[in-house]
Amino acid sequence: MSPLVHPPPGGSTLRRTVSLTAVASLATAALALAAPAGQAAPSASPSSNGVTVAHSCATPTQKNVMACKALHVTAGTPKSAHAESDLTAAAAPSGYGPASLQAAYNLPSSSGGSGQTVAIVDAYDDPNAEADLAVYRSQYGLSACTTANGCFKKVNQTGGTSYPRGDSGWAEEISLDLDMVSAACPNCKILLVEASSATMTNLGTAVNTAVGLGAKYVSNSYGGSESSSDSTYDSSYFNHPGVAITVSSGDNGYGAEYPAASKYVTAVGGTSLKTSSTTRGWTDTVWSGAGSGCSSYDAKPTWQTDSGCAKRTVADVSAVADPNTGVAVYDSYRQATGWMVFGGTSASSPLIAATYALAGAPSSGSYPASFPYAHTSALYDVTSGSNGSCSGSYLCTGTTGYDGPTGLGVPNGTTAFTG
Repeated sequence: MSPLVHPPPGGSTLRRTVSLTAVASLATAALALAAPAGQAAPSASPSSNGVTVAHSCATPTQKNVMACKALHVTAGTPKSAHAESDLTAAAAPSGYGPASLQAAYNLPSSSGGSGQTVAIVDAYDDPNAEADLAVYRSQYGLSACTTANGCFKKVNQTGGTSYPRGDSGWAEEISLDLDMVSAACPNCKILLVEASSATMTNLGTAVNTAVGLGAKYVSNSYGGSESSSDSTYDSSYFNHPGVAITVSSGDNGYGAEYPAASKYVTAVGGTSLKTSSTTRGWTDTVWSGAGSGCSSYDAKPTWQTDSGCAKRTVADVSAVADPNTGVAVYDSYRQATGWMVFGGTSASSPLIAATYALAGAPSSGSYPASFPYAHTSALYDVTSGSNGSCSGSYLCTGTTGYDGPTGLGVPNGTTAFTG
């Protein structure tokens, strides 16, 4: 495979991809991309059979610096290739689009979400965010979502318009997030809040700004190692009653990450999504990369009753995240521009945030992370697959009822996300 060069402004460092089969890793490839301060070059990542994937963002090398959870397919044909049947453009992008995702999770295709604002929190700037979003929405016949018509708004971490420096890796994450909110909730407004860097302090400040600007749904597609500072971060950035805050559970298989481990958020795991001959027409299994496990620091929320973790258990719910059954995304802030297929729990977090928006505004004082636990029958249970080794425990293995990699399951409409 020939190396791909993706230079953002300001320099370059090593980037890698890995080609995988069902039994072994076959090859690695070096890709050039700038790594922000406090982060190493993007590392190799496992995926499902047959596709080659790369991390969009660099791996943190400093404490309390986060990495985005976007994985893009660089070679191979995903099982979700050319899935849409109602395209408005002549060429069909590979990967699931809005019609497939709405059908798979029984989401209302033309109603719901009107007047609701979903916030996306990411690091660094994507100068092409609004333009790329327009391409995605036009491709699938969705109404325009622009600054001019009041649907789209971009601010920095304090709510201003002096944006941070651009970063092509995080720009991929931003494109993925914006497109997934659009896919699940075409009528929702979107607020993009760009943190100055990927530190938890800056990202947390961006979360507070999103809530301060009125967003009742905030998606966070990033994570890093847990630390003794997490309880402080919980109270400073994530304790927002009446706001649904979703966080990617991770892409490295069994093992808990923060802020997914925060007791105040909905931790979103990942699945492989395929069509099937069932009445539903789709089936989800555990994606092998989905993060799960027991927190080392966060207390267990009262609505979690599983017995295998004394503290907080990750995840709560899930949605598609396997790059081999990945989603279509349009991004142009890199050298190789255009349509790509993405996976990672970066895809599932904004999908779930948008599903909360479809369900309607949470009541004042409520903790929306608790809502699915009161409506378990309104989710499709995920009962097979594994994300690692934990002696066959539910913490890493799909099973009837609650399990770590997929939580209580995937959306079956919006009822489970209603207070």
